[in-house]
Amino acid sequence: MGTDMKQDDVIVVDNVKKQFKVYLDKGQSFKERLLFRNRRRHEERQVLRGISFTVKRGEAVGLIGHNGCGKSTTLKLLTRILYPDSGSIQIQGRVSSLIELGAGFHPDMSGRENIYTNASIFGLTKKEIDQRLQTIIDFSELEEFIDNPVRTYSSGMYMRLAFSVAINVDADVLLIDEILGVGDANFQAKCFNKLREIKARGTTIVIVSHSLGQIEQICERSIWIHDGLIRAEGPARDVDLEYMEFMGEKMQETAKKELERKQQETDTAVETAEQEKNRWGNGKARIRQIQVCDGEGAEQRVFQTGEQVQIRVQYHVEEPVEDAVFGIGVFRQDGVQCYGTNTRIDKLPPFDLTQDGTAELQMETLQLLPGTYTLDLAIESGDGVPVDYFKEAVTIQMTASVGDVGVMRIPHQWKII
Repeated sequence: MGTDMKQDDVIVVDNVKKQFKVYLDKGQSFKERLLFRNRRRHEERQVLRGISFTVKRGEAVGLIGHNGCGKSTTLKLLTRILYPDSGSIQIQGRVSSLIELGAGFHPDMSGRENIYTNASIFGLTKKEIDQRLQTIIDFSELEEFIDNPVRTYSSGMYMRLAFSVAINVDADVLLIDEILGVGDANFQAKCFNKLREIKARGTTIVIVSHSLGQIEQICERSIWIHDGLIRAEGPARDVDLEYMEFMGEKMQETAKKELERKQQETDTAVETAEQEKNRWGNGKARIRQIQVCDGEGAEQRVFQTGEQVQIRVQYHVEEPVEDAVFGIGVFRQDGVQCYGTNTRIDKLPPFDLTQDGTAELQMETLQLLPGTYTLDLAIESGDGVPVDYFKEAVTIQMTASVGDVGVMRIPHQWKII
């Protein structure tokens, strides 16, 4: 039984299901597929397992979720690129969409000609397009290229033209799929301002995006789709935070397994370090074992941003090391050094190494932002003479449930006066 549309409802999705055939023998040759077309192995993959939601006039809603969860399929169903296997979708009014970059553009036609063909797909008459043509060209900032074939356009120019057409057809409903990641920052800001403007005029907007920041800039509501079902919906900031915490936990589980495997390799590497290219020094003392622990002393390699981290380095002394120094370097995967210090920089009293022991470094709050990092650990003597420099000795993973960007978090507070 379908859900009746209320007066201010623009989109009503009622118990929609969608599955696809996924073929398991893509590697076959064309000849084999032709001869054995009835034997091709496939499975039915249920992408949507019964989703229902309503969007009201003038509302902006974000669809979020990990890859393959069904959010882009939902958007394609709304545009009628796809149709549901069961359930119903009702939409009131003219629909404009940005589903695929430049979809509906003909590469050999000029930008101007493509404006006419693309806008006509959205249901505009030639007269209506004539009235909007200059507005579309002005917004796209492509005046000098507008009569060139669009095959000569960069992806950014494609996006400008596609976006300019889509938001100037006076649609009742605007559907956007990951389109705002292309283009420079100024044009993106202009797009966001335009979206706010058309939303204020009563246009209903549905956006699919991996960028929760984008969603929160435009949408008052988020719908989190997980494994083909709606897991949560509500105010964008609340649902986005819940989603980020969930993804952080999933990432932590995955990273933990991977890093446990890498830890075994590292332990072996420590024992056979003499043969490794990433370790050098005079050998008077050797790093034997490295433990990375949380604030409770439990060994692990995955941490939340801001968590307490302890590093224990067990070392063996072959010959006395006078004026010894322990050091650490923290590096991002692209080689950027995020931090480095040693016992001399931190003004520890001078010490010698005469017997086996343990060096401990305690970081009360490790403020690295989410990502994978490697640690260099070193024993030196005197003015930087390497005793045992171990490059990329340990790999750690950082996760977080917030969306700030960069390398590290800087404690801060906002005040709007």
